[in-house]
Amino acid sequence: MPIILIEEQGPRDGFQVEKKPIPTEMKVRYVEALVEAGLQRIQITSFVHPKFVPQMADAEEVCSHVKKQDGVLYSGLVLNAKGVERAVRAGLNHVAASISASDTHSRKNANKSLEEAQTEFEEMLRVAKAEGLRVRGGVQCAFGCRYEGKISEKVVLELAKRHLDLGVDEIALADSTGMGNPDAIKRVMTQVVQWADGRPVALHLHDTEGKGMANMLAGIEAGVTIFDTAFGGLGGCPFIKGATGNIATEDAANMLHQMGVQTGIDLRRVAALSQEMETFLERKLPGRMKDVLQMDLAMI
Repeated sequence: MPIILIEEQGPRDGFQVEKKPIPTEMKVRYVEALVEAGLQRIQITSFVHPKFVPQMADAEEVCSHVKKQDGVLYSGLVLNAKGVERAVRAGLNHVAASISASDTHSRKNANKSLEEAQTEFEEMLRVAKAEGLRVRGGVQCAFGCRYEGKISEKVVLELAKRHLDLGVDEIALADSTGMGNPDAIKRVMTQVVQWADGRPVALHLHDTEGKGMANMLAGIEAGVTIFDTAFGGLGGCPFIKGATGNIATEDAANMLHQMGVQTGIDLRRVAALSQEMETFLERKLPGRMKDVLQMDLAMI
């Protein structure tokens, strides 16, 4: 079994859809606590217009206050060249530059047609490389769109190949709507892994239809080595109808541990953060292991 890495996206994907304002100092504390719990990759914010995603209005403050640890990759999501410039000024050295395979979602999420977004992607990559940043290329809605339905695999693969040909350092495909299934995941990701030719390949999975963990296993079988998760199962896109959270960090890590893959993640510490966030948000989060671990402690 190859080394599998989990990228924590709770502080970005997880927080972005929450209506209750999350204080900057709380975001910083969670980022640092997740790193202390063993996460080696963490997406801490996104550089988007606060008018559209108010929860991310403090991106620069979060970046400046987080105490960076050696050996940990801190990343930010960018949707345009201005976002890349903000990430540079904020001191990040890794960005996820992402566009959607759905024209409708692209217009809602980035205010650009798919064709315009592809041109913008080239500019994002140019600016990032000029500034010495490492870039993860991303394709959103790669396995279905709530607005358009099925997305052509040919279109998705063409976008992924174009990202790789342009020189991204790694590539990620996102099941943003949770519509993907294990057969499609394995088929598409096997081809992307082949094209990547040793460059890291990631899957960003949402659990909207309850297939997140099955899709993760299919990704592992296809050769994917990085999986995006969010503690507690937080997350969702504010521009996708009915979007729900990512697969939960503690759930994904637990499955990997049971398969003999050690992630270095302390499940109990992550679960404790998920439980604390439930209290803060005053609602139940969808992750499972936080509750299982709590029951185990109660039985001791």
